[in-house]
Amino acid sequence: MYAVIVTGGKQYRVEAEQQLTVERIEGEVGSEVVLSDVLALGTGSSLKLGTPHVAGATVTGTIVEQARGPHLIVFKKRRRQNSRRKNGHRQDLTVLKITQISA
Repeated sequence: MYAVIVTGGKQYRVEAEQQLTVERIEGEVGSEVVLSDVLALGTGSSLKLGTPHVAGATVTGTIVEQARGPHLIVFKKRRRQNSRRKNGHRQDLTVLKITQISA
């Protein structure tokens, strides 16, 4: 069984016992998270689509780690203006382990 969920403005296809990295979700390491924004549920050859969400469907996961993404450099330059700006950015991330998909 698999599900398509929305978290952090992005869509993910998840299955039970799968680990995935998503944008930061508040919570301590080891705590349980319930995601109720399920767009689709699939089992084998059947697929159940929501409009926009599947009623009563939830995905339960456990927070494995609160981490940070790689350091990105944001550099902006305007030519012939003697104008440039350099910033850095690291995204806050959460590593989830999907424990259960319930319809």
